[in-house]
Amino acid sequence: MERDSVDLLQPLWRALVVFRLITWVFACFGVWSRWDGIVRPSGAVLQLAIMGIWTVISSIGYSRRWGRRNTRLAFADLIVTVGCMYATLLAQPLVDIRGGASVLTSVWAAGPVIALAISRGRDGGLLGAATISLVLLSLRGVENASKILANVQLLLVAGLVVGYAASTLRQAGARLREAIAAESATAERLRLSRSIHDGVLQVLAQVQRRGTAIGGEAVELAQLAAEQEVALRTLMSTRPVVAEGDRIDLCGLLLPLATTRVDVVVPAGQVLLPAAVAGELVAAVKEALSNVDKHAGSQARSWVVVEDLGDEVLVSIRDDGTGTTPARLEQARVDGHLGVSQSIRGRIADLGGSVMVRTAPGEGTEWELKVSTA
Repeated sequence: MERDSVDLLQPLWRALVVFRLITWVFACFGVWSRWDGIVRPSGAVLQLAIMGIWTVISSIGYSRRWGRRNTRLAFADLIVTVGCMYATLLAQPLVDIRGGASVLTSVWAAGPVIALAISRGRDGGLLGAATISLVLLSLRGVENASKILANVQLLLVAGLVVGYAASTLRQAGARLREAIAAESATAERLRLSRSIHDGVLQVLAQVQRRGTAIGGEAVELAQLAAEQEVALRTLMSTRPVVAEGDRIDLCGLLLPLATTRVDVVVPAGQVLLPAAVAGELVAAVKEALSNVDKHAGSQARSWVVVEDLGDEVLVSIRDDGTGTTPARLEQARVDGHLGVSQSIRGRIADLGGSVMVRTAPGEGTEWELKVSTA
């Protein structure tokens, strides 16, 4: 049997293969035990032969990747099973079946219900159960509907339970794949970090020290070396951007913003937000940092701090620049400078969050952006 890297559904497929084989044997035993009551025994033998051949074919398919990944086999299984159920008419007249004679497929007919539940989840299981139930009803007749109620209930329960289990395992498999990928990326990042730290970072640090000591034009070279050292350290410390469904880790998006003048401080764990919310929040942070570059002074430093408050996330952007006054911020909005009113306040307001700004001449500026994690 081919092996998938991470396929938690394999045990279910293997159980289905065993189920088809065992129920075919049960169907054969049922025909043998009722042999004297079968009107046309040759028709029963032909039906069992077809069921046996299809059991082998479907079992081989469900034991291979192509059979598990492609739902066409499960739908083909449903069609063949329906045909085998109607093939009971080769052995028993319809009037006898409606009079109480058994449908020779017996429990074997539940195979495609389980197959569709595994491959398509709850909806696939219900579709298979409804189809088999309708075929059974057409053979038994509406007047005997109460007699097949227990069979219909078992088919529906099987479709629901197996479908739910398959969907849950599929989601768990996706999370496991993401975890394995993140672990591999982290291990590779650590390996590269050791190599970079032992070589490139030490050279850049030496260039920075020597350039500063020499002075003159070498100072510019030292500044460039310092910037590249910070960029490399940020790259080494940045963790992979992890997504779970439609939610994404805000910290992984903010860490790359760190420079020689910008420090980014985030929690050790993930801070998951809806992808759209995280994107708008990062854009607002970038606009705040852009304002620092434009208005706070050439030597101003900034700090971005993320706090996970449970049902809310607080992002603070603080600088040690020249600062301003609330009145000047309001005047900038009136004059048509939309960086504050639209790119920051507008974005956060559209997310249903809140914005607070504290500033004073000579004391820098601090923004607090708060949004819901829901």
